[in-house]
Amino acid sequence: MRVGVLTGGGDCPGLNAVMRAVVRKGVGRYGYDFTGFRDGWRGLLEGETVRLDVAAVRGMLPRGGTLLGSSRTNPFSQGDGVRRIRENLAKYEVDALIAIGGEDTLGVAARLTDEYGVRCVGVPKTIDNDLSATDYTFGFNTAVTVATEAIDRLHTTAESHMRVLVVEVMGRHAGWIALHSGLAGGANCILIPEQRFDVDEVCSWVTSRFRASYAPIVVVAEGAMPKGGEMVLKDGSTDSFGHVRLSGVGEWLAKEIESRTGKEARTTVLGHVQRGGTPTAYDRWLATRFGLHAIDAVRDEDWGSMVALRGTDIVRVPLSQATEKLKTVAPELYEEAGVFFG
Repeated sequence: MRVGVLTGGGDCPGLNAVMRAVVRKGVGRYGYDFTGFRDGWRGLLEGETVRLDVAAVRGMLPRGGTLLGSSRTNPFSQGDGVRRIRENLAKYEVDALIAIGGEDTLGVAARLTDEYGVRCVGVPKTIDNDLSATDYTFGFNTAVTVATEAIDRLHTTAESHMRVLVVEVMGRHAGWIALHSGLAGGANCILIPEQRFDVDEVCSWVTSRFRASYAPIVVVAEGAMPKGGEMVLKDGSTDSFGHVRLSGVGEWLAKEIESRTGKEARTTVLGHVQRGGTPTAYDRWLATRFGLHAIDAVRDEDWGSMVALRGTDIVRVPLSQATEKLKTVAPELYEEAGVFFG
């Protein structure tokens, strides 16, 4: 059997660890051959390949990014996309495909399997941790660790100048990174997309912190929105899946806090630093286990499935179930964090 592999969407710590596990077990245990497709679905559309063998994945466990490259290409946005995918799978004699990605990449894999009979297995990847049907996605732990370290460092400079520091983190429409890093970093308040925030209430928390002779740290997710307001966008452009570019709410909020409280406020946008660099030990462990179980799903011909973490077990769930809705922060979890606001 020849197995194709692609990584789609944003880059993510742990992608190389998945591929390493897939290839090592696939070659050593099952005798499979592997073909990598460059830059996600674009490589499959264009027929751009990379040979994947044991030598190619050697030493990749601690490396961030993806040796295959990635893109936000949507084959269904092109009229002949499915035809080109089928032709290239036949051309390169690929019998099955392992798609490693988030909601968009795996949503394409689900449609290809369910509607067109392409034999796909999915692996959940996103720093946002917003894929349903799995407790955690790999890459999330690294993003939270990076954000927490940044917040730790910002505490000292905030207190040196007694100013407000607003830290904007990624997460799109889910507040998992903000919630976890904000709690771990001792933030004065945490603002997430799932709960609209009141700017006056944020300012009261900030003022209360100053009265206690501490400089406040405000952690805000890039998709958070004020009550009665709109989402702050970087610009009006969208990708091939229709997603707008987020970012800007941190800068907007800092200006509001400064004008309403009279306290100096600065913004730090962590951005892509959360996605880059070496994965944490946990993400290497989880990504490796996902890879080992993904190639088992190929062996079992369990097409249309995705490997998922449930407790400490790796299970298989339907791709359609994993991509039908976002996993967002429950109100009771956010309420727990509210004890530390103000």
